[in-house]
Amino acid sequence: MKGFDSVFQGRSVLACKDFTPAELSYMINFGLHLKDLKKNRIPHEYLKGLNIALLFEKTSTRTRSSFVVASHDLGAHPEYMDSTGTQFGKKESVEDTAKVLGSMFDGIEFRGFKQSTAEGLAKFSGVPVWNGLTDEWHPTQMLADFMTMKEKFGHLKGLTLAFVGDGRNNMANSLIVAGSMLGVNVHIVAPDELHTSQDVVDIAKDFAKVSGAKPMVTSNVAEGVKGANVIYTDVWVSMGESNWEERVKLLTPYRVTMDMMEMTGTPGDELIFMHCLPAFHDTNTTYGQEIHEKYGLTEMEVTDEVFRSKYAWQFIEAENRMHSIKAMMAVTLGNLYIPAGAVESALEK
Repeated sequence: MKGFDSVFQGRSVLACKDFTPAELSYMINFGLHLKDLKKNRIPHEYLKGLNIALLFEKTSTRTRSSFVVASHDLGAHPEYMDSTGTQFGKKESVEDTAKVLGSMFDGIEFRGFKQSTAEGLAKFSGVPVWNGLTDEWHPTQMLADFMTMKEKFGHLKGLTLAFVGDGRNNMANSLIVAGSMLGVNVHIVAPDELHTSQDVVDIAKDFAKVSGAKPMVTSNVAEGVKGANVIYTDVWVSMGESNWEERVKLLTPYRVTMDMMEMTGTPGDELIFMHCLPAFHDTNTTYGQEIHEKYGLTEMEVTDEVFRSKYAWQFIEAENRMHSIKAMMAVTLGNLYIPAGAVESALEK
């Protein structure tokens, strides 16, 4: 049944900035609703009989699992394709691939390197394209992250999130923009060499003028984490990069420790730790062992103590990838009945 859903139906999700704050908030709230339905085993097959292409240039655990389970829960049929099993990027262009997949599938998820690839798929496929991660933006992670914060605190506006680490990566870009859209004060705490680009900060500041958020980029840890409700970090070296020595040198002072958590001055029940995962908090991985052998480190961006502490919300956050992705897929492809005013009122809830 087609309702008042023209703001969503048929749209691609390539970056949060392409939506209004109310639209972003609506998807977050809908994710919480679908999580409740899932927990209570209430069917919600809004995409019954549709086919979804999952196109992966970069490997994944959470994004792949989330899209697969979300598709099945919505009644759709997902088809996973990686770079070794398709002609994509080798013998077939983005445009040609988009046209082929768009003729066979009802929606396309893309996880890869270039933002322009996601944009090309959206331009030529004729179906919604969902950005599962590119080097510039990570909108599906944002839906999960702010859904997690709302689940914990009951609201978003006025909260403070400190992202500690590489301020130039897709997570820092996405957090400062999406947070500013939603009224969350996002502090990027990073060494000067890894500060967020001014272009991204300017986008955030434009949204902040309306929402009242106070975005910040600083190299001063004490200043950046003061008053934070969320301490957030990510791996020091992203997929496709190899500059470990430089990043270890620059970012070791920015490791999330229990001292940093206490430095916030925030009461324990009003403070959580988040991480988009995977995390190098011990040496129980191949990467962890290699870094230990090369640099003598047993922990990198976060200590094992914090990772396993009472503050840890990273696994709730990981589960919420699935619920929020399900919400995103449903509103853009499910032809849902959304009453007039529901989207505009989402920011008030």
